[in-house]
Amino acid sequence: QVQVVESGGGLVQAGGSLNLSCTASGLTFADVAMGWFRQAAGKEREAVSCTSWTGSSKYYADSVKGRFTISKDNGKNTLLLQMNILKPEDTAMYYCGVDVRPRHGGSWCPPPAFGVWGQGTRVTVSS
Repeated sequence: QVQVVESGGGLVQAGGSLNLSCTASGLTFADVAMGWFRQAAGKEREAVSCTSWTGSSKYYADSVKGRFTISKDNGKNTLLLQMNILKPEDTAMYYCGVDVRPRHGGSWCPPPAFGVWGQGTRVTVSS
């Protein structure tokens, strides 16, 4: 059974930084694409940043380019999201998602049909 757990959320002032961490078990971590998604109050869930299973290809939403960095550490079975220059509009519940298809070379962001998500970690950015 695949399990995904996020950590690292919290309250931060605008302009500050937070690091989110995600671990996944029940699969071969090095073989799966993963990503970070977020859902703000009253809005749909959106992909923030994703990485291919190799870690060599990455996607960033336009709204976070230049501020967020995703990295996949296969040795530690950990997916990280470094978030800098945070803005109030970054306030949301952040979810880590795993594409359960091993070594899948298609979309780097786990699609709903093949994704497993954690319970989320809340990020609040105050102005």
